[in-house]
Amino acid sequence: MDRGRLAEDLQIAIDRALGGERLTVDQAEALVGATGADLERLLDASARLRDEGLARAGRPGVITYSKKVFLPITTLCRDRCHYCIFVDTPGKLATKGKPLYMSPESILDVARLGASMGCKEALFTLGDRPEDRWPAARDWLDEHGYESTLHYVREMAQLVLDETGLLPHLNPGVMTAEELAWLRPVAPSMGMMLETTSQRLWADKGEVHFGSPDKQPAVRLQVLEDAGRARVPLTTGLLVGIGETARERAESLVALRDVQDRFGHLQEVIVQNFRSKPATAMQNDDDLGLHEYVATVAAARLVMGPDARIQVPPNLSDASELGLLLRAGADDWGGVSPLTADHVNPERPWPQIVELVELTRREGFRLTERLTVHPPYIRDAERWIDAAVRPHVDALVDPSTMLADEGARATPRLAGDGWPARARSVAIHTSPVRSALARAASTPDGLTDRDYTELMEAEGDDLEALAALANDLRRYTVGEAISFVVNRNVTSTNLTPTGLGDAPDRTALTFETLADIVDDAWALGATELCVQGTIPDALPAGSYLRLARIVKATRPELHLHAFRPADIADGAARLGLDDVDYLVALREAGVDTVPGTGVKILDEAVRLRVAPGDLPVDRWTSIIMAAHRTGFRSTSVMVYGNGESPADRVGHLRRLIELQSSTGGFTEFVPMPAVGLSSRPAGRESDEHRRVHAVARLMLHGHIDHIQAPWTRLGFAEAALMLQSGADDLGGTLLDGRVLPDAGVEHGHELLPADVDRIARSLSRPVRQRGTTYGDPTAERKRVARA
Repeated sequence: MDRGRLAEDLQIAIDRALGGERLTVDQAEALVGATGADLERLLDASARLRDEGLARAGRPGVITYSKKVFLPITTLCRDRCHYCIFVDTPGKLATKGKPLYMSPESILDVARLGASMGCKEALFTLGDRPEDRWPAARDWLDEHGYESTLHYVREMAQLVLDETGLLPHLNPGVMTAEELAWLRPVAPSMGMMLETTSQRLWADKGEVHFGSPDKQPAVRLQVLEDAGRARVPLTTGLLVGIGETARERAESLVALRDVQDRFGHLQEVIVQNFRSKPATAMQNDDDLGLHEYVATVAAARLVMGPDARIQVPPNLSDASELGLLLRAGADDWGGVSPLTADHVNPERPWPQIVELVELTRREGFRLTERLTVHPPYIRDAERWIDAAVRPHVDALVDPSTMLADEGARATPRLAGDGWPARARSVAIHTSPVRSALARAASTPDGLTDRDYTELMEAEGDDLEALAALANDLRRYTVGEAISFVVNRNVTSTNLTPTGLGDAPDRTALTFETLADIVDDAWALGATELCVQGTIPDALPAGSYLRLARIVKATRPELHLHAFRPADIADGAARLGLDDVDYLVALREAGVDTVPGTGVKILDEAVRLRVAPGDLPVDRWTSIIMAAHRTGFRSTSVMVYGNGESPADRVGHLRRLIELQSSTGGFTEFVPMPAVGLSSRPAGRESDEHRRVHAVARLMLHGHIDHIQAPWTRLGFAEAALMLQSGADDLGGTLLDGRVLPDAGVEHGHELLPADVDRIARSLSRPVRQRGTTYGDPTAERKRVARA
């Protein structure tokens, strides 16, 4: 078809949609295929239609999201989708040391913490009917007294409702009409992606849904219709970029529109872009192109009409692309969690809600929290929401807008221990360690310091139980991905002066060679330069600031993670500035974050005994607090194995919690064994590392999300063991580089991507490259460049 005819067909489709007419599949296909100037016209029309709908809904200029916790009830499934990394087999779960189903204690722990952080939605996600494929799943259900996975989901949804007040949103896959009606009293909304109506992708061998009984388009369309008849507010949508044609996308959109016309229960339509995942059949497939994705979002708006809610997941696109998705007619970001990972897309972390607020504001909109069930269905609650769950909805809704009451908090309806006896999987024991573990299973961060001190001395089976509990907690909060950052270290203590008129010494670290190091690190793929160490007195007073300026002048996109509290104290003293003024100067010079190193144990008596040359504890603390309040984020550390007691270690963690509660500035915790700790009797040092990492995961739960396994001190094998004891991160790669490779204190120790892959494969876990503050490294580079 010639270009003029395509443009004419597209304009006809746009005019019909703006006039309130239903689009045909042919017209929807014209929209999906729009490019260039045609795409610009489509975006203008979709934005206009969205704005009309928002005004009609009484919320002009308002984009919504739901604050949620993600509960991966089971990763077993009877389907075999070629793109999925969420699903495991029983054998894989055994290798990972993971349970077949998330326990009631773990479910409640995550839900309670989410409620304490202001979440209002509990997203139940799981594979389709795993007991139909896996005998181990059937055996687990029988052993625990459940007829089916859906039976377990129903009881856990009721448990979460009663014990936390969070509103369950159930995504259990294909359900019958009877099952939808049965689940309705415990969940105000449910979800199931249509994904695609392409029969070809399901029936043809080698295609993405071949071998997956629950992905047959007719089956999924039947679920959508049954949900309408059962009066269930339903979230559905398309997964685009999995091999479907433009025609098939158009057919899928029209199919959703037809279902909505008949029943009116599709509360939101998600347009989700395919992102390839490692260790899947589609790992080598390209991600869906941005403009193709944007055209599909805009087409969804025109096909579904102004009153539809069109959702795009904000973590599956770079931050710089989200404004274009709003222009395409999206009006909802979906569920975003301040606590749990996206277990379906573990390599794509959620954006921080404050960042999403600012991004939305820059595009001319206001971000507002909603509930898991959308306003029209709450307004007509008599029809759409079961009487049993309606009081929970009423407790969290703003009656004037039917969006979330952002000042409300989810609260339990039942007092005490209200779930069935069979849901309790932690037995009561008499030993202090086992007693503490039993209580930690439901409130990991709620024990006394005496309890944590007992856990710091766990041995044998108690240690195995402690590590397993910490590993489960890590899995259900930050997820399965093992993260790392590509960086290079430079030790600023090694800086040497260059005499007036001297030729630069290219064999030494000078201000002149620093630029070469920066360029080399960037060329090798680094996203971070880490600089630590007191600069020699022979160099000028402003040398810390000069160093930062050189780094940023050379590569403004490179994240500069620089200067310990001891370095900051030295630099401020040299210039005669107070801490805050000096920190402001560092930020203006280009420092992005600061290392929270240079401390062993936050106890002055311990410092005087083991590290009298370190900054006094109060001085270190005041600088870290000033840095956080000046806008810097930092790491946090503990160096253990210098003769301190278990109580000293617990006290250190408690002090970090107090600091985090005050400033919120710590990004991660790094438990560093003292040099020489490995000289202890064989096996004992490994147990000590596991205790420290595991107790840190429990104590810091809800305060500091990420715990790093320091591979430079532990080695790769031991670090892998820590990743099974509560840690989730390997820290930096510490590239030596090709220019002055010995300029960093850790030179000779490198963590190559192949090393990370080997460690992850040994644990059957995915890998995620991160930025310094745990965001997407590409997006982080763009943010720094814009700033």
